[in-house]
Amino acid sequence: MKIYLQRGILLAAASVALSFCTFPAAAQLPVPLPTTPQTLIPIAVDTAAPIVINAIKPKPLPAGIVKFEGTVMNANTTQITVRSKANEMALQTFALSQPASAKMQQIIDKGGYQYGDKVTVLYNTSNLVAVKVKGKPSRAL
Repeated sequence: MKIYLQRGILLAAASVALSFCTFPAAAQLPVPLPTTPQTLIPIAVDTAAPIVINAIKPKPLPAGIVKFEGTVMNANTTQITVRSKANEMALQTFALSQPASAKMQQIIDKGGYQYGDKVTVLYNTSNLVAVKVKGKPSRAL
């Protein structure tokens, strides 16, 4: 009985020793350089290259014309008062030019700008005259 026990212990020790002396897998060995020109090596391709897209450039405004974005406080055929979108405390009143006044009359006939409508006013900086008013007026009641 002792002989079987000794052989079992010896076999167990041998199997443990052999498990530590294994050979590396074939995929872990370095790839030898090709000796013939027909052998191809796969080349790693960088797929994360950025795609360059031209940015959209805004149309330049004529000299002396500036945008003012905000909400309508009051609007009639001669002037428009707008609260700034960037600064809630800033109010600006613009007189309307002749073409802008005619356009405003058409808008007023359909219901006009109401308090809180979002608009963009293009105005002349020298005399604060609105050249154009862009924005969607509220529906007529």
